Amino acid sequence: MKTTMYQVDAFADRQFEGNPAAVFPLDVWPEDCLLQAIAEENNLSETAFFVMSDSGAEIRWFTPEAEVDLCGHATLAAAHVIFTHLKYLKDEIQFSSRSGKLSVKRTPEGYCMNFPASEPEPVEAPEALLRGLGDTPATVLAAFDYIVVLNSEEALRNLEPDFAAWLDLDLRGVIVTAKGDRHDFVSRAFFPKLRVNEDPVTGSAHCELVPYWAAAQEKELFVARQLSKRGGTLHCRLQGDRVFLTGNCVDFMRAEVVIEG
Repeated sequence: MKTTMYQVDAFADRQFEGNPAAVFPLDVWPEDCLLQAIAEENNLSETAFFVMSDSGAEIRWFTPEAEVDLCGHATLAAAHVIFTHLKYLKDEIQFSSRSGKLSVKRTPEGYCMNFPASEPEPVEAPEALLRGLGDTPATVLAAFDYIVVLNSEEALRNLEPDFAAWLDLDLRGVIVTAKGDRHDFVSRAFFPKLRVNEDPVTGSAHCELVPYWAAAQEKELFVARQLSKRGGTLHCRLQGDRVFLTGNCVDFMRAEVVIEG
C-alpha cells in the first residue's frame, strides 16, 4: 500500500501552534488493525483517514490507542487537505462518520465545521476524577467527557492533574474550563486513557463546552482559547442542536508512506 500522508497544524495561524493531525487520503479501506498501527506509529493525538465518495467523504479517526467517535481538529485538517491539496471545487465538504453527518465549509474567516451539540448535565463526580484534580474546587458535569468548571483562568492554567487517577474513568476524558480573562471561555483537555495526556486543541470538546457556556452566559457566539502549551483559538457558534467551529490550518509536512505487507 502506497499513499500520501499530510501533517497539518489545525486551529493554527502559523506552524507549531494549534493541534497537529496526520491525514491519510485512501482509495479503499484497509483492515482496522492497519489503521490503528499507522496511528500508533504517528504517535499524534489523532490520525484521520478518509475515502472520497460521490457525496463527499467517509472519515475515521484514531488515537495511538483506539478509534474514536468524533474528532474536531483532525476533521478540520482533513478538510484542509481536501480543499487545498486534492483541489475539491465545492465550498463545502460533507463527511459521513461514526457521529453521523458532518460538514466543513470554506469561508473567508477559515474552515467552519458543523458538528452535533452535546449538552453536559450535572453529575456526582467519581472519586477518581476528584483524586486527579487534587484539592481544586470545581463544578462537575458530564456529556461524552467529564466537564470540570473552575472559578478562574488562573486556576485552570495552574492545574496539574494526576493522570494515573483518570486512566479508568468510564467516559472518554476530562475537559476543564473556566471563564476567560481575554476570551469568552478557556479550557484544557485531558485523555490519558487514549494515551493523550493533554490534547493541544480539541474541537470535539467544544461540542460540549459551547452549550454549557451558552446557557451560563446567555449568548450564542464565542471566542474560545485552549490553554495548552501550543494553544489554539476557536470561533464558536451555537445554533439549535449544532455547534459551528471556525479555525485555520497550516501545513507542516507531506510524505509518501509505503506499507509493506
